[in-house]
Amino acid sequence: MNILVIGNGGREHALIWKIAQSPYVERIFCAPGNGGIAELATCVQIDVTDLKGLTQFAVREKIDLTVAGPELPLTLGVVDAFRREGLVVFGPRRDAAILEGSKTFTKDFLAKYNIPSAAYRNFDDPEEAVRYIHDTPPPYVLKADGLAAGKGVIICRNRNEAFQGIDDIMKTRKFGEAGKRLVIEEFMTGEEASILAVTDGERFVTLPPAQDHKAVFEGDKGPNTGGMGAYAPAPVVDERLLEQIKTTIIQPTIDGMKAEDRLYQGVLYAGLMITAEGPKVVEFNCRFGDPEIQAILPLMKTDIVDLMMEVADGKLKPLEPEISHDSCICVVMASGGYPGSYQKDKVILGLEDVRDQDVMVFHAGTKRSGDQTVTSGGRVLGVTATGRTFLQAREKAYQAVGKITFDGAYYRRDIGHRALKLRSEG
Repeated sequence: MNILVIGNGGREHALIWKIAQSPYVERIFCAPGNGGIAELATCVQIDVTDLKGLTQFAVREKIDLTVAGPELPLTLGVVDAFRREGLVVFGPRRDAAILEGSKTFTKDFLAKYNIPSAAYRNFDDPEEAVRYIHDTPPPYVLKADGLAAGKGVIICRNRNEAFQGIDDIMKTRKFGEAGKRLVIEEFMTGEEASILAVTDGERFVTLPPAQDHKAVFEGDKGPNTGGMGAYAPAPVVDERLLEQIKTTIIQPTIDGMKAEDRLYQGVLYAGLMITAEGPKVVEFNCRFGDPEIQAILPLMKTDIVDLMMEVADGKLKPLEPEISHDSCICVVMASGGYPGSYQKDKVILGLEDVRDQDVMVFHAGTKRSGDQTVTSGGRVLGVTATGRTFLQAREKAYQAVGKITFDGAYYRRDIGHRALKLRSEG
């Protein structure tokens, strides 16, 4: 098979790393790819938003399966464009990807189908949002309606922070056009968890529960990022709770989307808050989570190409993927200043010193410059390790992080701190 992966981040590197293990695969292409992906796949310089260029390439190269990695091409309709050309593609159609593309749609959808989530209000008018804050006690969660690269959420502890947040999102458009509309939610307390379900629109299977670390600083402080690290399996979701999540959240969402004539095929990423009342939806994503998937794929024994082809054909077998009993952790090394402004083109040293067979370094914001690998983004590397226990995996990951350097490199030193706390309490 010839396979095309669309995207250029750590998620796509991890997917290609896993796809390359399949005996079905002959050639892998990535558009546009990055410095690490180039070692496993042929990178082609086509932007993820260039739907015409992507489809023309897939036809020309006789691509047997295309995997759309990031949310932007999915919400633009890349799956629809490929299918019009008779091409096989893994991912939801544009009308189904709205679950990530519009938070106002998703909140109304959740309410309609009685899927547990936070209480909320949608707003088109910033002045109306201000009046609502005056009448509602804090804290609040403010969400830009559209795509904002994982950064469009502001947690406000008091009214003044909320007023500033409304101004940032709806007036000064801190998150661009994503802020045309606004969701204000009640603040939920509990532990976050990520559940990734692979579905053909009717049946689904789940991957190991993971836990992301969105805040940039240790102790979960500071602004949200695309994710500073993740680990799997997350002990906060045991088998009993996973069954509850499947019954009350995953299945009703898939069934509801079908009822809305928005058949959902691909990956349904449910970002959850495990509250005292039970699991509730924080957000949906229409693709593999990043960095969560970097901590999940090394545990997966099932051939991912088989799984994706079953979904693309609408014939998913009701067999849960075979998963290792190991643990896995991913620590993101980021450019100094991220998620704000940061410098690029910093030479990355020490990659060749990471030789542990249980450690994978997935590239996110990198590129090749001559014979060197340099930084090209905010999140630069996802240093990922497996171990028989969580502690072993964590120690291996941080040992590897310690061997890699670049000017301004920043990473959280407490990835997995909630799992450590559960262990100490247990």
